[in-house]
Amino acid sequence: MDDGVPRVPEQRRPGSSEEPTALRFGLLGPVRAWRGETALATGSPQQRALLAALLLREGRTATAGELIDALWGEDPPSQALAALRTYASRLRKVLDPGVLASESGGYAVRGLGDGALDLAVAQELATEAEKARGTGDLCHARDALNRALGLWDGEALAGVPGPYAEAQRVRLEEWRLQLLESRLDMDLEQGCHAEAVSELTALTAAHPLRERLRELLMLALYRSGRQAEALAVYADTRRLLADELGVDPRPGLRELQQRILQADPALAEPSAPVAEPPAVLVRPAQLPATVPDFTGRASFVAELRDVLASADGRVMAVSALAGIGGVGKTTLAVHVAHQARGAFPDGQLYVDLQGAGQRAAEPETVLGAFLRALGTADSAVPDSLEERSALYRSVLDGRRVLVLLDNARDAAQVRPLLPGTAGCAALVTSRVRMVDLAGAHLVDLDVMSPDEALSLFTKIVGEERVASEREAALDVVAACGFLPLAIRIAASRLAARRTWTVSVLAAKLADERRRLDELQAGDLAVKATFELGYGQLEPAQARAFRLLGLADGPDISVAAAAAVLDLAPDDTEDMLESLVDTSLLESAAPGRYRFHDLVRLYARACAERDEWPPGERETALSRLLDFYLATAAGVYATERPGDRLVDHLAPTEYPGIVFPDRRAARDWLYTEANCLLSMVRQSAARPDTLPRAIDLLWAALDLSESGANSREYEATAKALLAATQRSGAARVEARALMTLAHAHLDGGRFEMADEEAERVIRLAHEADDLLPACWAGNARGVIALYQGRTSDGEEHLSRAIEDFRALGDRPGEASALCNLSRIHLATGRTQSAVALAEQGMEIYDAMGNSMRGANGRYALGMALTQSGRLTSAADRLHEALDVFRESRQRLWEGMTLFRLAEVDIAGHHYAQAAANAEMALTVLRGIGGEWRRGNVLTVLGHALTGVGHTGRARVCWEEAMRIYEELGAPEAVGVRALLGEAEVRVA
Repeated sequence: MDDGVPRVPEQRRPGSSEEPTALRFGLLGPVRAWRGETALATGSPQQRALLAALLLREGRTATAGELIDALWGEDPPSQALAALRTYASRLRKVLDPGVLASESGGYAVRGLGDGALDLAVAQELATEAEKARGTGDLCHARDALNRALGLWDGEALAGVPGPYAEAQRVRLEEWRLQLLESRLDMDLEQGCHAEAVSELTALTAAHPLRERLRELLMLALYRSGRQAEALAVYADTRRLLADELGVDPRPGLRELQQRILQADPALAEPSAPVAEPPAVLVRPAQLPATVPDFTGRASFVAELRDVLASADGRVMAVSALAGIGGVGKTTLAVHVAHQARGAFPDGQLYVDLQGAGQRAAEPETVLGAFLRALGTADSAVPDSLEERSALYRSVLDGRRVLVLLDNARDAAQVRPLLPGTAGCAALVTSRVRMVDLAGAHLVDLDVMSPDEALSLFTKIVGEERVASEREAALDVVAACGFLPLAIRIAASRLAARRTWTVSVLAAKLADERRRLDELQAGDLAVKATFELGYGQLEPAQARAFRLLGLADGPDISVAAAAAVLDLAPDDTEDMLESLVDTSLLESAAPGRYRFHDLVRLYARACAERDEWPPGERETALSRLLDFYLATAAGVYATERPGDRLVDHLAPTEYPGIVFPDRRAARDWLYTEANCLLSMVRQSAARPDTLPRAIDLLWAALDLSESGANSREYEATAKALLAATQRSGAARVEARALMTLAHAHLDGGRFEMADEEAERVIRLAHEADDLLPACWAGNARGVIALYQGRTSDGEEHLSRAIEDFRALGDRPGEASALCNLSRIHLATGRTQSAVALAEQGMEIYDAMGNSMRGANGRYALGMALTQSGRLTSAADRLHEALDVFRESRQRLWEGMTLFRLAEVDIAGHHYAQAAANAEMALTVLRGIGGEWRRGNVLTVLGHALTGVGHTGRARVCWEEAMRIYEELGAPEAVGVRALLGEAEVRVA
């Protein structure tokens, strides 16, 4: 039966019990053979054609006539039979005895071991993927297909002559594309649409008439929020099919276009895999009890009820409810879930995912509990997350179950727990807004409105008591921050005290220092529990509890806690574990600990009350600041050997961590990012710690370029600047301004960065602190380049080079040289641009500064591109890309992909250019600023034009034009001309 799937030989000799031979063969690329790891000589092209034909015969005998036809077709040479026998004889000498068998005047390959032929392995993996997808296990299916596709090494049967090989090449390529389409389809089902756009753009360029790829690209673009581009893909496809084949797009493509035009909400949700129904039908009812005095939130209740109702027989509904702790997410979700129970007769599942803490529930653990609740025997629950998730979806298929996932950490924790079939629904609560949860209906739950807050307070206290003191009641709910949990506690206290008036309660809550004491009632009187536990602590434990609560970070490591407590790390860990045993501290992860928010407030109150002498509080925080500064300086020095910044930082008394290598140092910086930035903000409040706080932020500037912490870094820099301006000290203000200018430069806010850098130079010279002035001059040169002021840029950079040299700062000099190279490039001095970039790169390399050496390679790659040395340019940029990825520098990773796209366009490799530009857009999401995004979109438009996607190119240029016009950027002129040329071509 010819179903389009390649067939392969039998893997073992019938009836053989021998171990597989060590021979291996490759057909998915050049025809090759190995014995173990040793490559074997497969001979001439015709000899390889014979081997390929036999391997593709599924172990059956091929007659001499069939093989002659396969090798030479209708015009064989006169000595074809003799030549065939010669090829067979030579192959027999190379292969193991008995592998090439002669039968009835023909030949066959027999007795291959398991995994001996790459095509056989690919076929087995494809079958495995098909089975996994059938059970809903998309993770397993995608992995199997990726492994199958990874077996291709270029074109199958590459360089093999003959009509048979040509036919098989076409067939294998078609199969490869089918596998790719299946894997990409699953990528989209699992929400990886942004990542898929780059690959699909390149594939549609390589296979322009393949409509399924175009359909997947349209869907990926639409789910990425790029509706205009998705529609442009359809327009490009319709025009291409009409020009090339004289036909219209197939119905599926036309239907997708209409659904995109109508913004069909079902397009945002993946299709659900079909699974077998469960053997045991258990109807769990796990919802917690709802509160009888539920108040307000009417619009949210109606909205969520409607979304959940949409799951009835049509689609799986996913509602993600986000908001701060205590805002009533769980109360609302439980209330709505109870109202919707009738729509889900097969049961309701509930779990607290503990995402607000550092010990969030593991999805595989939750899935195990869900499966057992749904009637799955313990022995049938698989071990891995992927297998449990697949079985979970299979068990839910055909049932109508509501799943309430409370207190989720993030979308990654939630995805494996979502039902995969129509009729089921998931309701998710979380403190984070899950914008990356594909197909989710997002609800942002804020604090109550004043009216709702007053209504809840009144329901608990009673209308009579509140009516006469409405203003006081409003003061109470305002003091509670309109937070439902706090309102409930305050109202419950008042309801239990008939002699109090509302004004009495309002007066008690007016004192912020006592507010925690007042917000407790009945079983919600958490402070009494804290007090009991604190009173049972040994003196050393009590001291540790008090001092650890002073730090603002979300959690704390053992090493950082050791600095706070001034203890050895081992003793510190023992102390922390003892506090965990008392339930006053939580173990967030191995080596990390955290307080519950209310426990932290209580610990700080204890520190103010009990710590003696009082100055120990400030001393403990000073040690912690020293620890972070010393360690961050060590990370900076490890990443940038020879950089002089570490010599210009404030001295520290408490030591930091010494790391064995760059990776460990880098891991520490990103692991501690939130704690480090919190320490900076906390230290800004005191004049004696402010200088060290600024230096800590400067030493941690990699966080600004990482993308993951860019916004937090900028916000911290702004807070520091405000503190320094109150201090009136030129030195600290210059350094704080430098960190903010760096953040604004990374974020594409060039005018703000330039103004700040100009002030840095003036203040730094006033304070005789020259390093910030050097950095600011370097930054001003780059900004002038971006703004087209090349003369100003050259002046700034030339001065920065001189200043760096005067300070003996060789890496700083190298940075300015590389930036000056770009000025030369922009002004047509290509040869000197190459020389300057090479000079900068050589300085970095000589000092072993690989990360900034990547910046040198970036600059050199640009210069080599403009000089026409495209191969060398691509090599340098790929070297830079590897370092930026390893160093987690997303900004520079994205920009390097953009520069590689420029190299591809210069070399007329438009499909690869489009793929690189798309990857750049994906990496730069949310970082780098709009100007950089406009640049990438402009290059993407060029690449798309090169592959014939002119409609989509126009959409990219229109978006770039909008960006440039809003920014007042000079690039708008060039893009306007491109759009004009595009209109002329269409006309």
